[in-house]
Amino acid sequence: MKHLMALSVLLAASVHPVWGAPQTVTLSVPGMTCSACPLTVKVALTKTPGVEKAEVSYEKRQARVVFDDAKTSVTALTQATASAGYPSSVMGAGK
Repeated sequence: MKHLMALSVLLAASVHPVWGAPQTVTLSVPGMTCSACPLTVKVALTKTPGVEKAEVSYEKRQARVVFDDAKTSVTALTQATASAGYPSSVMGAGK
C-alpha cells in the first residue's frame, strides 16, 4: 500500500498540465467589400477551436483575434478566413 501511495504522489508531481498562453493577432482582410463581410469573417474565426474573441472591422479591413496558442495557431486563423472566402495575412502580433 505504501508503494502505491508513493507512486501516486510521484505521478501527480511529475505530470504538468500544458496551458496555452492567450495571444492576440491582427489580421489584414482586404477582401471585405461590404458591411456584411465582417460577420462572415467573425463567424469563421469564432468557430475555430481556441479562439476566445474576434473583432472584425469593415472600415479598417482588419480582424483582431484573441486565441489560446495551445489550441490553435495563426496559420489556422488565416486558413479559417480563407476558407470563408476572405484570405488574410498577419499585420501584427503580441501578448
